[in-house]
Amino acid sequence: MATLSEAESKRRLAAYGITLLDERVVATAAEAATAAETIGFPVVVKLCGDAIAHKTERGLVRLGLATRDSVAEAAADLLARAVPGDGEVALLVAPMVRGTRELIAGATRDAQFGPCVMLGVGGVLAEAIADVQIRLAPIDELDAHEMIEQLATQQLLGEFRGEPAVDRAALTAVLLGLSSIISSDGTVAAVDLNPLVVAPDDGRPVAVDALIELSAPTAPAGGAEP
Repeated sequence: MATLSEAESKRRLAAYGITLLDERVVATAAEAATAAETIGFPVVVKLCGDAIAHKTERGLVRLGLATRDSVAEAAADLLARAVPGDGEVALLVAPMVRGTRELIAGATRDAQFGPCVMLGVGGVLAEAIADVQIRLAPIDELDAHEMIEQLATQQLLGEFRGEPAVDRAALTAVLLGLSSIISSDGTVAAVDLNPLVVAPDDGRPVAVDALIELSAPTAPAGGAEP
């Protein structure tokens, strides 16, 4: 199944009210260093492209870069790691977001049930806790609130280790945006927001990474003429 690059996935999601970071897409190491200075340090630099779905597993992410030189060096190394199968690639430069809590959210077009929206606890505890809520799309604001309230790990949503409670209105907006894109855009097969980092200053869930999978094109009825 075809995927969009992280940058293109986020561009589409922005139109549906998903909270995203102030990021830059650039082509060279020098441009990455300049973008980092504009955004403000520390930053994250990633190699992205439509054929790159699993950046972390391939070592295509650099975190916590605090100087222009470190950004340029990391960006050059990332570009050197591209392989022919990656196709056209670019560098994504983004602010470094640190938060002690992570959520996951997404949407999919299930073969049996149709469009669905998902919310769960993310991070290192995700597999152990398996705290997930799923609803058929489209959902409304009440459905989104129920998904949040019915997560079992409610203590992670309140004030936590000196950080504010999760901004539930902002999280609701994310869920409604996911519902809207999977319900209205037939080209989208699935959306994965992992992680949604809870910002430590205001509790907003921020989509640090995003991936959109595209539906396979439908073959013309009756097939091609001889």
